[in-house]
Amino acid sequence: MKKALINLHISVLLAGFTGVLGKLILLNEGLLVWYRIMITVVTLFIWLSWKKKIAKISPASVWKLLGIGTLIALHWVCFYGSIKTANVSIGLICFASVGLFTAILEPWMTGNKFSLAEIGLGLISLLGIYLIFHFDTRYRTGILIGIASALLGALFSVLNKKNVNIAPPQTLMLYELSGGVLLLTLCMPFYLQYFPTDYIFPSLSDWGWLLVLSWLCTVLAMDLMLRALKKVSAFTQNLSLNLEPVYGILLAFVLFKENENLDTSFYIGFSLIALSVVLQMIRVVKRKKV
Repeated sequence: MKKALINLHISVLLAGFTGVLGKLILLNEGLLVWYRIMITVVTLFIWLSWKKKIAKISPASVWKLLGIGTLIALHWVCFYGSIKTANVSIGLICFASVGLFTAILEPWMTGNKFSLAEIGLGLISLLGIYLIFHFDTRYRTGILIGIASALLGALFSVLNKKNVNIAPPQTLMLYELSGGVLLLTLCMPFYLQYFPTDYIFPSLSDWGWLLVLSWLCTVLAMDLMLRALKKVSAFTQNLSLNLEPVYGILLAFVLFKENENLDTSFYIGFSLIALSVVLQMIRVVKRKKV
């Protein structure tokens, strides 16, 4: 169990860099995610083929994983859309509402009992987001897109939890992300028609950041997370992911001076979200199981 929690929090630390990388990469959110997933899928396929570690699974399971993978692609598009519409701090803080969505979706989709404690902790996070939304109108569009990202992320995690034993983590990741890149490839012509851009091909610096995003923050982070998910609940995973804003926001403060553009309501909201994370970790330790 300790190893699972360590793997989970290393993956969260790596995830904390994704928001900053989303700001550094100049591509729009759709193209950014398409390149990210494409690099990841190609890397995984070459690596697993060389190691002969692509596990065989049934056609029904393949289609199921491809479908689940479309959710992570849409989640990432909304996540980076929130960052580019508002800023790194707002995009990351909105992700904290994933705890509430998971507390509602997981029991409903798995047949387990609803946990009032988990719903309560999720509501604390949502209250933190509301305080920012209500008092700082500059970021409302980015916040709404960020909440949509959190809903998609929660749905992905719950479905992932239900199907995590279908295949080894890296094979699971390969099939899921293949579904994501397939969806984005089919939708990209329509996406670019509604969100036109002259910047379609990455620059040299963009390629460097995309490789970091794909290899470290996707392949390694998702592998660690999938291994942890075999031991921990989807809710604990997602509430732990609320630490992602801590790392990402601190980096945004240092690199982009975003703290100069945020008011008191942001810090109050952020404090409430941090409180929900601490309380959940205390619950996990006291129960000595997750």
